Amino acid sequence: MTSQSSPSEHTALSFEEEIERNYRHNAIVNMLDGTSFWFGISFITPLTVLPMYVRHFTDSEFVFGLLSLISNTGWLLPQLLTANWIQRLPRKKVVPVRVGLFTERLPVMLMVPAAWLATRSSTAALVVFLVLFAWFICGAGVVAVGWQDMLAKVIPLDRRGRFLGITNFGGTATGVLGAFVAAWLLDHYGFPFGYVLCFAAAAVLMFISWVFLSLTREPAQVSQESAISQREYWRRLPGIVRIDANFRRYLLSRMVITVGGMGLGFLTVYAAQRWHLPDSQAGNFTASMLAGQALSNLVFGVLADRKGHKLVLELSTLFSALAVGIASLAPSPIWFHAVFALTGTATAGFMLSGMAIIFEFSSPEVRPTYIGLSNTVIGVAAAVAPMVGGWLAGAVDYRGLFALACVIGLVGLVLLRWWVREPRPGTLVQRPRTPG
Repeated sequence: MTSQSSPSEHTALSFEEEIERNYRHNAIVNMLDGTSFWFGISFITPLTVLPMYVRHFTDSEFVFGLLSLISNTGWLLPQLLTANWIQRLPRKKVVPVRVGLFTERLPVMLMVPAAWLATRSSTAALVVFLVLFAWFICGAGVVAVGWQDMLAKVIPLDRRGRFLGITNFGGTATGVLGAFVAAWLLDHYGFPFGYVLCFAAAAVLMFISWVFLSLTREPAQVSQESAISQREYWRRLPGIVRIDANFRRYLLSRMVITVGGMGLGFLTVYAAQRWHLPDSQAGNFTASMLAGQALSNLVFGVLADRKGHKLVLELSTLFSALAVGIASLAPSPIWFHAVFALTGTATAGFMLSGMAIIFEFSSPEVRPTYIGLSNTVIGVAAAVAPMVGGWLAGAVDYRGLFALACVIGLVGLVLLRWWVREPRPGTLVQRPRTPG
């Protein structure tokens, strides 16, 4: 571990040597963490399985919009609330490991008896499920900055794209298997027992992922920034957006792109209602989505390391717009396999480069602030989008919603492509080191 009494050059060298010495170990355990986690998510994916589950309780567009709202915003909005605290921690690992066990893993375990409750009271089962799902998503958001900052710390810049690409490929590839298993469970056991088994599989796999995450070797690194109160921290935040014009343009373009995704949470419900599809079709759609996600992760990982994360985000925006555009025109449910494959491809890019590009906008000292600010601002747009989408679905129809979402997504693509500059170090002016 780095000695605090060493000269600054020796401290930096020792820290980098420790990162390199543990890189292979950290890459392996975090790849296994990601693979196990996303394998588990395939049994409770918010775009396919969960809307089918909720459909057994209600056909209200408001409830489906609420489900999409929680899914889109719960992970994003809490992040800025924790950034100041996480920024001062010598080791970020304690946040996703110690805190995350209760805020992120525990609610998934409780979803198992909650689904069983549907045999007695459908209203209580729906309410408890929504509370647990919000707990899970928001709890993941509470620890998200610490997890992201830990990865940025232990995975060197020139290997992050490949690391995330391989990790997400492993998770989505096993997720395809999970999707087929989920489809089989839902087909053979029906409602609610098929969902009880799906939720149980998700809980077990997510606990396994937590075990791998806890094995991360992270060297301590004490922040050189002066501690400030939360009130002062919030007061300084507008300075980042005001001074860093490129970061401001990036945030605005991502907000438009996020609004363009307002139709994604309604794809499964629309297809199921229009063509009267069985619950097992949710697993098949998930398989198509994860197949596109798995294959594109490998390509996007290499592309991001070579050409930058901005290009990956541009391609992801294009694929997302195409997905809802095709959905608005689809004459049969078979087309929705292409829709979900494109959705999976877009999701892969947003997950991989949407996270990693923020690491390149800032210096390590204030990286948690940039992470939290970016995700929270985008989360505001994500909070509005599904509610607007639910209103449009009721006021117009789903096809009109998808068409409008496609147009907005393309506008976001134009802004990102021609308004935002590549933030990779060496291509832009030096960023401010502290908020304000």
